[in-house]
Amino acid sequence: MQQRHLVVQIAIVRPGPIQGNMVHPYLARRDDPNLVEYPGDEVKAVLQRTLGVPIFQEQVMKLAVVAAGFTPGEADELRRSMAAWRRKGGLEKFEQKLLLGMRARGYAETFARRIFQQIQGFGEYGFPESHSASFALLAYVSAWLKYYYPAAFTCALLNSQPMGFYAPSQLVQDARRHNVEVRPVDVRYSEADCSLEGKSPQPPFSKGGLSASPHFEKRGGVVSPPLSKGELEGDFSFALRLGLRMVKGLSRTGIEAILKARHDAPFEDVQDMATRAGLNKKDLESLAAADALRGLAGHRHRAWWQAGGAEKPLPVFPNPRFAEPEALLRKPGEAEDIGADYASLGLSLRRHPLALLRERLAAQGIRRASELGSVRNGAIAKAAGLVINRQRPGSGEIIFITLEDESGHVNVIVRPRIAAAQRAPLLESRLLMVSGVVQQEHNVLHLIAGKLKDLSIWLGDLATHSRDFH
Repeated sequence: MQQRHLVVQIAIVRPGPIQGNMVHPYLARRDDPNLVEYPGDEVKAVLQRTLGVPIFQEQVMKLAVVAAGFTPGEADELRRSMAAWRRKGGLEKFEQKLLLGMRARGYAETFARRIFQQIQGFGEYGFPESHSASFALLAYVSAWLKYYYPAAFTCALLNSQPMGFYAPSQLVQDARRHNVEVRPVDVRYSEADCSLEGKSPQPPFSKGGLSASPHFEKRGGVVSPPLSKGELEGDFSFALRLGLRMVKGLSRTGIEAILKARHDAPFEDVQDMATRAGLNKKDLESLAAADALRGLAGHRHRAWWQAGGAEKPLPVFPNPRFAEPEALLRKPGEAEDIGADYASLGLSLRRHPLALLRERLAAQGIRRASELGSVRNGAIAKAAGLVINRQRPGSGEIIFITLEDESGHVNVIVRPRIAAAQRAPLLESRLLMVSGVVQQEHNVLHLIAGKLKDLSIWLGDLATHSRDFH
């Protein structure tokens, strides 16, 4: 039963079924089987497994045969036309044949027209059942890995970037919400890729480097302790270490040089690392900006200072190490660090930017994402967050926005009238406030937008470090 639901879910959350008005009828019938009815036994045989709603392309083709008298060849021609009609047209010639064929076989006009409307919806990318089943298998395996091995799952996704729907920031924040310890980029410990580490306070070092420790071994770019058969059969906990590849501006040759030098011996300080790895100024500055030198320098400002003062090796001084008085540099403020993290890594392991604004947001009656679930269905509420994505499925007019704050995500639906009237905040905001109606249905919460307001200026000093917080 659950497998069938997953296959249907994969197929139904597509522009075609949405445009064809199949989603809500299916959900209503799943909740209340008494709503399911079939106009004939032939239709029941085709649609019973999807509660009377045609979800898959094969069902539409079979309906055309059993309910409208199409030949198999005509049904296949209908299938090809469904996929291309938005671009080329061609469905019109099937409309009358379908309506007349159903009428001749005793089906009501309303049923026939609803079926044709759903056929038109398939022009917005409907799924064959075989495709949906294949995707459902991938979804199941991914969900299993994410649930039982969240650190490994997130590590693999980060190492596969750029890809997918979510940016690294959202992947990391989701992992942390699921109790995964995420450790920062650090030249002392980070591999080129993101990797897994044991739960010890820091991975042990030896002359041979991290992977040479007797307690750790390298598997496909992931550092992990040897696993026994019993451990493989259960949940084994790891910490996720962000890799040097996350640092914007750091060259591949620079990464390789760091790893090679570190393999020989741990770094003593920034000068030692710069000298032995032979890093150029750009690579050093990129590491300092990403706070990847914090363990060697103390904090971001001091790392900038030391990176800028790192001396190139000379024939007389192959490893220059001059005693200098420590510069009295102030430690960066939290907002500075967060902004610099986003600018150089695309994410931050510090507090979410909106956590710094929460008092001001609360004074405006703006709720956290996690608080919207307690709002009565149909009530007005305000929410605000960083704009993670904007989507307009297919050629539809409704725009879907995902907002992110320190507690989670808010799914926002913007209808055409609101989108046209408030185009500027809709399209230009990095930090967006939405006032709208809370819609809770089937354990899914949406905010139906009524008023949009661009609060990007509230990001203040953070915005000077990063044009986008995603």
